[in-house]
Amino acid sequence: MDVEPDRPQQAGWRAGSQAEGRDHVELRSSPPILPETVIYDVELSRGLPVPIAVTSAVNALAHAVEALYSAQANPIVDGWAFAAISGIGTGLRRLPDEPTDLEVRSDLLRGAWLAGMCLASVGMGLHHKLCHVLGGSFGLPHASTHPVVLPHVMSYNAPAVPEAMERIGRALDAPHAPSGVFDLIERVDGPTSLRALGLGLGDLGEVADQVTAAPYPNPQPLTREGILELLTGAWHGVRP
Repeated sequence: MDVEPDRPQQAGWRAGSQAEGRDHVELRSSPPILPETVIYDVELSRGLPVPIAVTSAVNALAHAVEALYSAQANPIVDGWAFAAISGIGTGLRRLPDEPTDLEVRSDLLRGAWLAGMCLASVGMGLHHKLCHVLGGSFGLPHASTHPVVLPHVMSYNAPAVPEAMERIGRALDAPHAPSGVFDLIERVDGPTSLRALGLGLGDLGEVADQVTAAPYPNPQPLTREGILELLTGAWHGVRP
């Protein structure tokens, strides 16, 4: 199988796939799924519309962020993650004004590839669990949930992983990493509210229940009250 990704979120590759059902997301892992060849074509990515490039790039950014505080984190993956966050941040800042610039698109694609290497090497946490529940059980568009949820998950986890947050802030030249990611997303007109994506306020409790019933490993202990507070901020689109 040969693959040519046409957006940043697809630039990661691993021996696994994701299937969304009517009420769940199923993750599958098998070596035969791993592509034999992956071609990274920056020219191809130049035609990707900016709104799709933004949500796709933040999807990749989330892989790098969660890799820094994964239970399987290690110095090699940390290096990939830091470089991915820096490159994606640089590319996103320039993308609205220079949408077809090869250097901009190269920063995004290279960062997404590094983030994909992180995803292929270590496990993900609360952020990805939330996005899987929001997409699989409530029908929200998967890519768009990442920009909305990521800053709030980072804020939730920050007390447990201050060193990781400091590194993320340094990579993005932001004094407070969760706010810096939110500001970056807002600057490029990415989605910032679960309400705008179509999730009802009354659904937040069910989301919290599903997340806490079958949690992914996460540095900050998960509580229903804490997840509800996180989701409420994401639903209103407030800056963390």
